[in-house]
Amino acid sequence: MAPFDAILFDLDNTLCTNDQSGETIYAGAFDAAGLDRFGEPSDLWAALDGLPDHDDHEGYLADGFERVAAKHDREGVDVRALARGFVETVDHSAVSFRPGAEAALAAARDHASVGLVTNGPERRQAVKLDALGIADAFDAVVFAGDMPRRKPHPDPFDRALSDLDAEANASLHVGDSLEFDVDGAHRAGLDAAWCPVETGDEGDPDPTSYAPAYVLRSLTEFSTILDGGP
Repeated sequence: MAPFDAILFDLDNTLCTNDQSGETIYAGAFDAAGLDRFGEPSDLWAALDGLPDHDDHEGYLADGFERVAAKHDREGVDVRALARGFVETVDHSAVSFRPGAEAALAAARDHASVGLVTNGPERRQAVKLDALGIADAFDAVVFAGDMPRRKPHPDPFDRALSDLDAEANASLHVGDSLEFDVDGAHRAGLDAAWCPVETGDEGDPDPTSYAPAYVLRSLTEFSTILDGGP
């Protein structure tokens, strides 16, 4: 049995996934803004720079839409209206569990204290937790989007461990992002389990330099960690 006193989970793309397609949200942004469409969702994802600014999410999206507009030679577009339309279209309650997530949470609770560390703000993430029925499933919840420093900074992990009265060297964090979850956990002194959304494609990131202690093809394999597997 793996000797963890605390197990932390990420939320988005780790425990749950948004059921709305990128196409639905992108098209909805233009419909809400009353503008003729240009570009594709992939153009916007590529244009968004760095971590979202949870204090000005619309501004973050507007900057992305401005880059997409420039790419498609569209001058004078109301990118703020597009950003507002994007935000209005997203339904944060339209989420579902990733395969194995419910069982992984139950197994973790049987073995250790369990925490959630998410980079989103409470106003958005609490809606997802309620929709999934897991608002009370954690012994500690950290909404790093409401903190001055978010993952991969150690502060969100430190707060969760403090709330759980657990030591970093006896704790594990499970997440989908090498940069924010795996590297962030390591900075805070925790072991990390990497569970990417997809594996096996040429575009997948190389985990070698991040050296997660565990690599899971899905959360259906999570129990192997608790059973002392590789």
